[in-house]
Amino acid sequence: MTVSLVGAGPGDPGLLTVRAAELLAAAEVVVYDRLSLEGLLALAPAGAERISVAKSPTGPSTPQAEINALLVERGRRGQRVVRLKGGDPFVFARGGEEAAALLAACVPFEVVPGITSAIAVPAYAGIPVTLRHSSTSFTVVTGHEDPARPEGSVDWEAVARVGGTIVVLMGVGRIRVIAERLLAGGLSPDTPAASVQWGTRPEQRTIRATLGTIADQALASPSTIVIGEVAGVDLAWFESRPLFGRRVVVTRARAQASELVLALEAAGASTVELAAIEITDPADGGAALRVAAAGVGAYDWAVLTSINGADRFLDELRDARDLGGVSVAAIGPGTAAALAERNIVADLVPEQYVAESLLAAFPAPPEGGGRVLLPRAAVARDVLPDGLRDAGWQVDVVEAYRTVTASPTAHQREAAATADVITFTASSTVERYLEVKGDDPVPPVVACIGPVTADTARAHGLTVDVVADEHTIPGLVAALVAHVGG
Repeated sequence: MTVSLVGAGPGDPGLLTVRAAELLAAAEVVVYDRLSLEGLLALAPAGAERISVAKSPTGPSTPQAEINALLVERGRRGQRVVRLKGGDPFVFARGGEEAAALLAACVPFEVVPGITSAIAVPAYAGIPVTLRHSSTSFTVVTGHEDPARPEGSVDWEAVARVGGTIVVLMGVGRIRVIAERLLAGGLSPDTPAASVQWGTRPEQRTIRATLGTIADQALASPSTIVIGEVAGVDLAWFESRPLFGRRVVVTRARAQASELVLALEAAGASTVELAAIEITDPADGGAALRVAAAGVGAYDWAVLTSINGADRFLDELRDARDLGGVSVAAIGPGTAAALAERNIVADLVPEQYVAESLLAAFPAPPEGGGRVLLPRAAVARDVLPDGLRDAGWQVDVVEAYRTVTASPTAHQREAAATADVITFTASSTVERYLEVKGDDPVPPVVACIGPVTADTARAHGLTVDVVADEHTIPGLVAALVAHVGG
């Protein structure tokens, strides 16, 4: 197919269908509206063209005829075009008009349904659209009627008489008229009503009222409005998560950020990815690491102090058999997990995931001395190699990678400057962040993965509010939940 009309769902990237994700990953052009999250656009290849055709109730809007013409023109070029639409393309989204234009132009297309906000948004607000004993049906109605018919085209009095749950999409601008006509149709002013703005997204906001008072609330678009007995049900789960409403900056390298991002979002936070560092090859292109890996059998221990170091070192081995007879130490569970993915079980993981704890747990060298290979970052603390040498070990430190300052965009810096929390997972992220932030303010809460990172932050003048007891990503999130989320 050339053009795909893809339903993006109501906003949460996790609600995207498998087919939609496949098409985005292969897209050459993505045509998107204002309801598309940046996280969804990131699923497209970096080189894909991204074209905004935003429609706004109060701001600039792209005429539908222009959108249709754009899809036809790009489709005729033979480009793989994804028309990314909020919710479902055929539920009040004008996907039918776009499909008709493509069909008339003989441009091949397909339709990928999405999860409609009419069902998903109430669910994220803890409102079931049906309940067995009180609401056995629901009616979905658009509040954005044909502008050519000022009197409206929906028989709201008839909708009121149908009974069950009424879900109104795009109805904020006409909610007073809608409410008056539903009352005229026989509904009670005390009928529960709720409005959910930006449903399923981190900025979701739910307002609960009655049909008689909903029009007097501070509603804003885009909102899904629910009217009926179910709107009085509050099975809150999404907005009750401990970090909901908090914006958290993640400063890890982009390739490693996903674990922390997912953990924070699972706790309800919205995340700002501001990669302060990038991981690059050693200055010698990895020559010394290759030599060390080829001769690893001559060592008693290989000590790995980061996931990056572990991955790059293991990449130079033929397979795990090269480590036959060599004991392996990992600084913490993250590094141990990276080893386990290559079927290598760490022989030593200290109780505290810092160099001092690893030194305390490290065995004495055998009689006559022993050798330790330490692949690590180009710049790192010397506590570990110096301590091992003091204990009688011969230590060879090999540069496995370098951390360099990243170049965040102006948009990323702006988002980070207005966030609630910033997280640091290594001393290098602290130092590089301070290099790239310029005059931007530091978010009010600073959270560090462990004491070493916290000491670096304090040494650079930052006030550290959170230090994880367990120096891992889950430990950092748990500490942040305890501090911020209560």
